[in-house]
Amino acid sequence: MYVGILDQQGTKLGHKNLPPPPEAFLRVIAPYREDVVVGVEGMFTWYWLADLGAKAEIAFVLGHARSMKAIHGGKAKNDKLDAQKIAVLLRGGMIPHAYVSPAERRATRALLRRRCPLARQRAELLAHSHNTKSQYNLPEIGKRLANKAKREGDADHFPAPRVHKAIEVEVSLIAHDDPLWGAVER
Repeated sequence: MYVGILDQQGTKLGHKNLPPPPEAFLRVIAPYREDVVVGVEGMFTWYWLADLGAKAEIAFVLGHARSMKAIHGGKAKNDKLDAQKIAVLLRGGMIPHAYVSPAERRATRALLRRRCPLARQRAELLAHSHNTKSQYNLPEIGKRLANKAKREGDADHFPAPRVHKAIEVEVSLIAHDDPLWGAVER
């Protein structure tokens, strides 16, 4: 983690590459603690820093990663430059804010985000099975593959051995019936 600290006038007060433990971060910002605002780019590792800020009563701003054009637009990109640019954006009030989800909701949000691509993949498998029937000009299967009780023997509808095997694999993948959904509180 690279830390860049600027004062209100834009003077560099500190630039340092730190190991990840929170104690190292707290040590570096200790002299500026009273007025410090922590800003980070919203990638994948910000949770612990937001939680640390909440616990230690340090103002925290999450920058929207896709909107931070100043960081992504440069020719050179590294942690040191990113830290400097984030500090400048934060100082000037130009950092595009992203939502900081509460700690108690993050696990559910992550689960739902993981579920979306799995649901799309399941829909693709269902559509492919139905499209394969059309490719071979076979009669309607007469049942919905999305319905768990009606999947038995669907691969038998396709006479070509390789197509039969492909459909069999797809139906077995569809049959898992979204294991993530049961873990999400409704």
